Amino acid sequence: MAYAHTFSAAVFGIDALLIEIEVHLENGLPGVSIVGLPDSAVKEARERVWAALKTTGFGFPTKKITINLAPADVRKEGSAFDLPIAIGILSASGLIPQERLQGIVLLGELALDGEVRPVHGALPIALRVRQEGMKQILLPRSNAAEAALVEGIEVFPVESLQQAVRFFCGDITLQPFHTNVRELFEREREHILLDFADVCGQENAKRALEVAAAGGHNVLMIGPPGSGKTMLAKRLPSILPPLTLEEALETTKIHSVAGLLAPGQALVTTRPFRAPHHTISDAALVGGGVSSIRPGEISLAHHGVLFLDELPEFARNVLEVLRQPLEERRITISRTKMTVEYPCNVMLVCSMNPCPCGNFGNPYQTCTCTPQQIQRYLAKISGPLLDRIDIHIEVPPVKYHELSGDRRGEPSAAIRQRVLRARQRQAERFRGLPGIYKNADMGPQEIRRFCRIDARGQELLRTAMQHLGLSARAYDRILKVARTIADLEGSETIQLHHLAEAVQYRSLDRQYWHT
Repeated sequence: MAYAHTFSAAVFGIDALLIEIEVHLENGLPGVSIVGLPDSAVKEARERVWAALKTTGFGFPTKKITINLAPADVRKEGSAFDLPIAIGILSASGLIPQERLQGIVLLGELALDGEVRPVHGALPIALRVRQEGMKQILLPRSNAAEAALVEGIEVFPVESLQQAVRFFCGDITLQPFHTNVRELFEREREHILLDFADVCGQENAKRALEVAAAGGHNVLMIGPPGSGKTMLAKRLPSILPPLTLEEALETTKIHSVAGLLAPGQALVTTRPFRAPHHTISDAALVGGGVSSIRPGEISLAHHGVLFLDELPEFARNVLEVLRQPLEERRITISRTKMTVEYPCNVMLVCSMNPCPCGNFGNPYQTCTCTPQQIQRYLAKISGPLLDRIDIHIEVPPVKYHELSGDRRGEPSAAIRQRVLRARQRQAERFRGLPGIYKNADMGPQEIRRFCRIDARGQELLRTAMQHLGLSARAYDRILKVARTIADLEGSETIQLHHLAEAVQYRSLDRQYWHT
């Protein structure tokens, strides 16, 4: 009878849990039994490990092998346990000293020829390793740069099972992988591929998007086909403030868990821009799955932009599941044996046509839709969802002289500077308030404290509420947007013209939905 144990880790949401892998060998009918709530991928590890040990010349013990993944009451998913299971079997067989396996976490999927393949979630696992007080992690070379973002631990990259065994036997020395996080972050985060200077005309829409970027507000653009809605939305990240290092690490954790990091990519350095097709399911949008709970598009867009083009074409149930995450900026997904929480602090940007044919209100084209068709089309967007979108803007057709002229628009760099100044004012205002970084994050208490308006402003807002039929939530959002407009102007107080511009961004409620 022989016993050995190694350490590995499992990912749950964007966090990780250390897993102790116990290997027990005894005489009896040869076979491998894996216990401790393994999923199908973990159960299949016995075939991968068997083949990898055979092809690399180590052989496979002809004994009864029991492998326990502790804690046994937590479901284990994925293929990252292959390498620690193989190392544990070799240690129990006496080929690797047990003392060499103490204090080091092992990760890696094994190919049948013994190659160590990359796994998902290296960054959250490395963070957990440091949190648990362990000092070393051995994992596939493709994941080394990602794990090395975490300071205070040694990251050893390996390419094959044979290399890992030789390391533990003391035959070779592996050098820890190092990443200069600050240098990497500063070098890569300033790339701007799309620029607002390419957009002809649409000055009102550009102004609205500048306000949205300055305060982190959700936006709905409505206009005929070809007016530039998608072009504007794709350029929104170019005027958003660059990611902070803290935001970059949190975003990287989500992309790492989802397996979306490119080979060798260590850090997500630019704000995400996710644009799912309108055929997407509700589980794919907010997260979920049958065998495992994966982050959805709203979490993959964390600290960035979620763009929903052709909004009424999305299924109604898909749009309705956005309501709570947009308010709470996190999504909780519950299954029978697991509950996972993902962050989703996003800017929601939507675009749509005003009617099925797209030409309602277009001065250059005739609309062929009946009033009933238009109402059915617009009714796909519920009032509660519309209330959660701070800014509604109309994007009219671009005039010929704006398209044919040589004059370029204002570049994104200039707009971003104004946005940055406004965000800096907000950062100073909200210093000491946890979870509030920009105006869109304000709750009722912060609105009452920071969005005071005088008697003339109160009268203007009262009139707007009555004429536009706005809800209490829309009232709060008008005040948030007015606060952002004041910040862009450098004003400490909300003036009447700031409030008037904010009210203007709710005029589509009446024009399209309340006619």
